[in-house]
Amino acid sequence: MTGHLLAALAAFAMLASCAVPRTDVDDVPPPAPREFRAAWVASVANIDWPSRPGLSSAAQQEEVVRIVERARSIGLNALIVQVRPSADALYASALEPWSEYLTGTQGAAPQPFYDPLAMWVAEAHRRGIELHAWFNPYRARHSSARSPLAPNHIANTMPGIVKPYGDFLWLDPGEPEAARRTLEVVADVARRYDIDGVHIDDYFYPYPVAAPGGVELDFPDGPSWQRYLLDGGSLARDDWRRENVDRLVERLHDAAHRVKPWVRFGVSPFGVGRPDLRPAGVSGFSQYDRIYANVELWLSRGWLDYLAPQLYWPLVTPAQPFGVLLDYWTAWNTAGRHVWPGLFTSRIDATSASWSVDEIAGQIALVRARRVDGHIHFSMAALMENRKGIADRLRIAYETPALVPATPWLADAPPAMPRVSARITPGDPGTITLDVASESPDAWQVAIWARYGTAWKFRVAPGSAHTARLDASVDGRPMDGLVVSAVNRVGVESARASVVLPGSVAR
Repeated sequence: MTGHLLAALAAFAMLASCAVPRTDVDDVPPPAPREFRAAWVASVANIDWPSRPGLSSAAQQEEVVRIVERARSIGLNALIVQVRPSADALYASALEPWSEYLTGTQGAAPQPFYDPLAMWVAEAHRRGIELHAWFNPYRARHSSARSPLAPNHIANTMPGIVKPYGDFLWLDPGEPEAARRTLEVVADVARRYDIDGVHIDDYFYPYPVAAPGGVELDFPDGPSWQRYLLDGGSLARDDWRRENVDRLVERLHDAAHRVKPWVRFGVSPFGVGRPDLRPAGVSGFSQYDRIYANVELWLSRGWLDYLAPQLYWPLVTPAQPFGVLLDYWTAWNTAGRHVWPGLFTSRIDATSASWSVDEIAGQIALVRARRVDGHIHFSMAALMENRKGIADRLRIAYETPALVPATPWLADAPPAMPRVSARITPGDPGTITLDVASESPDAWQVAIWARYGTAWKFRVAPGSAHTARLDASVDGRPMDGLVVSAVNRVGVESARASVVLPGSVAR
């Protein structure tokens, strides 16, 4: 026998001989660690994926696998993938044309054919990672676009609701058909794909653009504004614009939940609040006055499941201090939703203005110190390139796996307790294989606590896997306790099952 085998057998013999309960260990495992650990995957301008337009289907698929596997290896538990950058689609859609960021030509499907979003969902879920679909609600063409608009693009089929602004095309938020199209697109994706979240970013009315000579251009929504007035509208124009966005946000929240109640709706706005509400000393761009985003209203009324304000400034900066802004948004969270700030991780780069890895590590530490249970990295490119060792540093920060925080306002009923058995892995006596069966169709993950001596080790396994392999001993300490629970799609945990270990009875 090898020394490895002898040690394993000795460990299980000791388990079998334990007749008197020990009093120096905790028989109840601690609560499951909870933290939203995510990254954005941007498709616009090929920021993250695909790495360039025109890649073969095989190369695109290989990049998907590499990204999801890197997320898993770092310890992320969610990815937010951009699927509608400019009234186009990175998935098979009957409503909008294929994005040119896939093939280089808008309207051209990948060849040989595959459905990118279906693949993203499958690869993420296979690793126990949530997949949130990221939509731009109003942008119709980006300045980086090069190919002609496809015949079925909304600028061709409904040109009256699409307005040029700077180098972009924009769906007019004042046009009811623009809102209807965005709602239809989101509902279609939520219905046909097993996504975990619907996500929109900070582009509402467009960020202001200056004409030659420096004069700021006003957004050309005159026809929709005049129609509003003729129909008896009484709001001032800025308030009307804000109301247009307010109504879409509320309707997106309702539409996503109507299709699938467990799908979470998230918004990632600009990180500074409206001027009349800001803390003393905070200054900067006003999304309230310039892009007509009344974010404080949305958060306080619970029109979202998570807010991800883009806090893209260092910890120490005079006008936009990270901690002060984080406190500002959490103070507005009177409806008890999630607040998961966006971190500017891609500011770690090769320029002289690059941030250090310590900056991002310090921001995560501050978020945790404030008892804020999540954050999101922009963007995945920095983690794929491991810029200045940021991916290695995050592996340390995320050493203990974590469940995504629960969203009990969507559904608070727990799943059924799973049925679990444990056996010595055939051919590998140094490990134990768990066989897991769930009575709940919504059992999305399995939470596992294994005790070695006095320490509980936690891990998470995908519910679809039905098996998990654990070390029989750690640092010479045999496993002497094993507890398992099921976790549903909104993060609610079942009752916990104590598992009988091979050769002994669980206490």
